[in-house]
Amino acid sequence: MSKRTLVLGTEAACGTNAAGASTFGTATVVRLVNVGTTVRLVSVIDEVGGSTTIGTFSLPGGAVEHVEKQSSYAIFAAHAEVKGTKVGFTN
Repeated sequence: MSKRTLVLGTEAACGTNAAGASTFGTATVVRLVNVGTTVRLVSVIDEVGGSTTIGTFSLPGGAVEHVEKQSSYAIFAAHAEVKGTKVGFTN
């Protein structure tokens, strides 16, 4: 059975530092897309403005990734070319 994405929010550019990070409406799943051509670092932190890094990964240009996280965790990226949307999954 194929996985389908349930859109639950409006796409927005990721903040570029911890203070500008977003929980994407307390999402537990965020669809990220890098609309640029350069690999960008994506960071997941404990809260907006937080100083504890949960994890990081590189998102290639043109790539899409779904990030599962706790609702209080926030995401920011090395460039605003990375956009995020609160999503869920459905069958």
